[in-house]
Amino acid sequence: MTLGPLMVDVAGCELTAEDRCVLSHPLVGAVILFTRNFDSYPQLEALVREIRAVRVPSLLVTVDHEGGRVQRFRQEFTVLPAQRAIGHAYDLNPEAGRRLAWQCGWLLAAELRSIGIDLSFAPCIDLDYGVSEVIGDRAYHRDPEVVSRLAVACMQGMRTAGMAATAKHFPGHGAVVADSHKALPIDRRPLTELTDELLPYRRMIANGLTSVMVAHVLFPEVDEAPAGFSARWIQQELRWGLGFTGAVFSDDLSMGGAAFAGTVPERARRAIGAGCDLLPICNDRPAVLATLTELEGAADPLSQVRLVRLHGRPMPAREQLRKTAQWAECQRAIDHCRDAPSLQLNA
Repeated sequence: MTLGPLMVDVAGCELTAEDRCVLSHPLVGAVILFTRNFDSYPQLEALVREIRAVRVPSLLVTVDHEGGRVQRFRQEFTVLPAQRAIGHAYDLNPEAGRRLAWQCGWLLAAELRSIGIDLSFAPCIDLDYGVSEVIGDRAYHRDPEVVSRLAVACMQGMRTAGMAATAKHFPGHGAVVADSHKALPIDRRPLTELTDELLPYRRMIANGLTSVMVAHVLFPEVDEAPAGFSARWIQQELRWGLGFTGAVFSDDLSMGGAAFAGTVPERARRAIGAGCDLLPICNDRPAVLATLTELEGAADPLSQVRLVRLHGRPMPAREQLRKTAQWAECQRAIDHCRDAPSLQLNA
């Protein structure tokens, strides 16, 4: 059985009969976990094993676990700093900031890989323009050079721990006020004014970036469709222009910013047509069932190759991991970051 283009969620701390039926469908290729799926570390470990046992090859198991506000598992996991704190550390000492980005990436990935989770949707490489509340302190910095250096360091730390990085939200969500969870943000700048947004992607791609998540943001000077439904953005700018050969994730198709494209099954068709490889549908089981019924077509062989490459590499179990010098060093660095005073920059 191949990995299909849909990423779906599950109801609770163990699989229901309906969950198993959905995950067995050939159109499903991945599962995304949420806080509601966690009760304890042993329970989560058992749930991941359950998901992997449903079919062969095993489904990708993913989670949104950046640190800061966006960290689904906190109890029994290291609470990671927001990315803006790493940017502040860079402003104080660039080498220490890059090292902290590497350590946070390594620790994030190592703890998730120790339980069998393949992928976290990190890092967020949107620029910090100070206008987007939904991005806010999830951004490293306003300077695209600094974002590039920290993002590459994070990616390298994640890779060392056996996990691929996912850069988001392409081509950029930081300069718009609207929250794409609720509405469609519109960025009216032409492509010539988006050089800063694209620089971190260029640098990460040059260093082996494996996956990208595309934003539900409309750039009307570039294309009439939001980026996640735009062949211009995905095929022409990301793949041809930036030379990206990895997997492309849509952002969640149940978000308000995706309503542009119609019903959720219609959104799925448009996103696949634009060039997305994997489509999250979160917190809307009726929409998942409708999409499984209405979506047609054979799996793209190239998408299959891209998705299989996202399976994580083995890492030590949690108890062994916590005995390593690398884990202890990363813990000290994060404790120091957490205790450091905020850097206030003059405008």
